[in-house]
Amino acid sequence: MGLSAAPEPKTTATSHALAIRARNGDPEAFGVLIAEHYDAIYRTAWRWCGNRDDAEDIAQEVCVKIGQAIAGFDGRSAFSSWAYRITFNAVRDFQRARQTRGNYAKAYSQVSLDDQPAEQEMATTSNELWAAVRTLPEKQRDAVLLVYAEELSHAEAADIMGIKEATVSFHVHEARKTLSGFL
Repeated sequence: MGLSAAPEPKTTATSHALAIRARNGDPEAFGVLIAEHYDAIYRTAWRWCGNRDDAEDIAQEVCVKIGQAIAGFDGRSAFSSWAYRITFNAVRDFQRARQTRGNYAKAYSQVSLDDQPAEQEMATTSNELWAAVRTLPEKQRDAVLLVYAEELSHAEAADIMGIKEATVSFHVHEARKTLSGFL
């Protein structure tokens, strides 16, 4: 999709320990935690909005929100799930604000002129698919992005979306039917 694969954050146990230290006021732990999760936050924002500048703005906003909310991290879920939820909400807030102003994000190709023709075609197809996903109704779009782009289980997506796992499955099923018409 035009983005290189970012290294995954450290283990859940390491992130959990850093989050607890950050919650207790350790600024160094907070810095390490954000550094380890920034690429995943950015990648998630980019998949939702399809625009690098917007994704960067959202990722920076998420980091600020995490800093403001870290004292409330209770440790019942993995830090990555908690950060996904904050990212998810930030993207939705961003999209709602943009729609309110009447501006709509345009999906654009991230293909480099140096790419080989086969790579250009694959990247273009991928960008077109994600652009089609972003046109789905909100719940379907969110379910598809969490399950397929973020590779979360239906249960994890349900937790982030605040709905039942069966409802995530329904939204994914409906999205597949809709997208089959696009493809």
